[in-house]
Amino acid sequence: MVRPILAAAAALALGACAAQTGEVSQAALADDGRAIAEAQCAACHAVGEYGESPVAAAPTFRTLLARYRADVLEEELIAGIQVSHPMPEFQFNPQGADALIAYLRSIQAAEQ
Repeated sequence: MVRPILAAAAALALGACAAQTGEVSQAALADDGRAIAEAQCAACHAVGEYGESPVAAAPTFRTLLARYRADVLEEELIAGIQVSHPMPEFQFNPQGADALIAYLRSIQAAEQ
Protein backbone atom coordinates (compact mmCIF):
# COMPACT_ATOMS: atom_id res chain seq x y z
CA MET A 1 0.00 0.00 0.00
CA VAL A 2 2.83 2.39 0.79
CA ARG A 3 4.62 1.76 -2.50
CA PRO A 4 1.68 2.91 -4.73
CA ILE A 5 1.24 6.02 -2.60
CA LEU A 6 4.95 6.85 -2.87
CA ALA A 7 4.85 6.24 -6.62
CA ALA A 8 1.84 8.53 -6.98
CA ALA A 9 3.51 11.24 -4.87
CA ALA A 10 6.68 11.00 -6.94
CA ALA A 11 4.69 11.25 -10.17
CA LEU A 12 2.88 14.35 -8.90
CA ALA A 13 6.15 15.96 -7.81
CA LEU A 14 7.79 15.24 -11.16
CA GLY A 15 4.75 16.60 -12.99
CA ALA A 16 4.92 19.81 -10.97
CA CYS A 17 8.64 20.13 -11.72
CA ALA A 18 8.01 19.61 -15.42
CA ALA A 19 5.32 22.30 -15.43
CA GLN A 20 7.64 24.73 -13.64
CA THR A 21 10.46 23.93 -16.06
CA GLY A 22 8.14 24.64 -19.00
CA GLU A 23 7.14 27.97 -17.47
CA VAL A 24 10.77 28.87 -16.77
CA SER A 25 11.74 27.86 -20.29
CA GLN A 26 9.00 30.05 -21.78
CA ALA A 27 10.08 32.94 -19.57
CA ALA A 28 13.71 32.47 -20.61
CA LEU A 29 12.69 32.25 -24.26
CA ALA A 30 10.66 35.47 -23.92
CA ASP A 31 13.64 37.15 -22.23
CA ASP A 32 15.80 36.16 -25.19
CA GLY A 33 13.13 37.57 -27.51
CA ARG A 34 13.08 40.84 -25.59
CA ALA A 35 16.85 41.13 -26.00
CA ILE A 36 16.52 40.50 -29.74
CA ALA A 37 13.73 43.08 -30.03
CA GLU A 38 15.70 45.70 -28.12
CA ALA A 39 18.86 45.10 -30.15
CA GLN A 40 17.35 44.68 -33.62
CA CYS A 41 13.97 46.39 -33.67
CA ALA A 42 13.77 49.20 -31.09
CA ALA A 43 15.22 51.86 -33.39
CA CYS A 44 11.91 51.85 -35.28
CA HIS A 45 9.35 49.92 -33.19
CA ALA A 46 8.06 50.37 -29.66
CA VAL A 47 9.13 46.96 -28.39
CA GLY A 48 7.81 47.20 -24.83
CA GLU A 49 4.43 47.21 -23.15
CA TYR A 50 3.90 50.96 -23.60
CA GLY A 51 5.10 53.91 -25.65
CA GLU A 52 4.92 54.88 -29.29
CA SER A 53 7.20 53.64 -32.04
CA PRO A 54 10.06 56.00 -32.93
CA VAL A 55 9.01 55.60 -36.58
CA ALA A 56 5.28 56.32 -36.98
CA ALA A 57 4.78 53.70 -39.70
CA ALA A 58 6.30 50.94 -37.54
CA PRO A 59 3.65 49.12 -35.49
CA THR A 60 4.10 48.72 -31.76
CA PHE A 61 5.12 45.21 -30.77
CA ARG A 62 2.39 44.99 -28.11
CA THR A 63 -0.24 45.04 -30.89
CA LEU A 64 1.44 42.92 -33.56
CA LEU A 65 -0.35 39.66 -32.79
CA ALA A 66 -3.70 41.40 -33.13
CA ARG A 67 -2.69 42.15 -36.73
CA TYR A 68 -0.71 39.01 -37.64
CA ARG A 69 -1.02 35.35 -36.77
CA ALA A 70 1.97 34.28 -34.69
CA ASP A 71 2.73 31.21 -36.83
CA VAL A 72 2.67 33.23 -40.06
CA LEU A 73 4.78 36.00 -38.56
CA GLU A 74 7.31 33.44 -37.34
CA GLU A 75 7.60 31.93 -40.82
CA GLU A 76 8.04 35.38 -42.34
CA LEU A 77 10.74 36.30 -39.82
CA ILE A 78 12.68 33.19 -40.81
CA ALA A 79 12.13 33.79 -44.54
CA GLY A 80 12.95 37.52 -44.35
CA ILE A 81 9.79 39.56 -43.86
CA GLN A 82 8.53 41.76 -46.68
CA VAL A 83 6.38 44.71 -45.60
CA SER A 84 5.00 47.82 -47.23
CA HIS A 85 7.00 50.30 -45.15
CA PRO A 86 10.78 50.70 -45.37
CA MET A 87 12.49 48.12 -43.22
CA PRO A 88 16.02 46.73 -43.27
CA GLU A 89 16.52 43.30 -44.79
CA PHE A 90 16.97 40.55 -42.23
CA GLN A 91 16.36 36.91 -41.53
CA PHE A 92 16.03 35.27 -38.15
CA ASN A 93 17.17 31.75 -37.44
CA PRO A 94 14.35 29.51 -36.14
CA GLN A 95 15.51 29.87 -32.52
CA GLY A 96 15.55 33.66 -32.75
CA ALA A 97 12.12 33.70 -34.37
CA ASP A 98 10.75 31.41 -31.61
CA ALA A 99 12.20 33.71 -28.98
CA LEU A 100 10.79 36.85 -30.58
CA ILE A 101 7.32 35.29 -30.92
CA ALA A 102 7.44 34.17 -27.27
CA TYR A 103 8.28 37.74 -26.29
CA LEU A 104 5.50 39.17 -28.45
CA ARG A 105 3.00 36.80 -26.83
CA SER A 106 4.16 37.94 -23.39
CA ILE A 107 3.51 41.65 -24.04
CA GLN A 108 0.33 41.71 -26.11
CA ALA A 109 -2.09 44.41 -24.98
CA ALA A 110 -5.55 43.30 -23.99
CA GLU A 111 -8.15 44.04 -26.64
CA GLN A 112 -10.02 47.23 -25.88
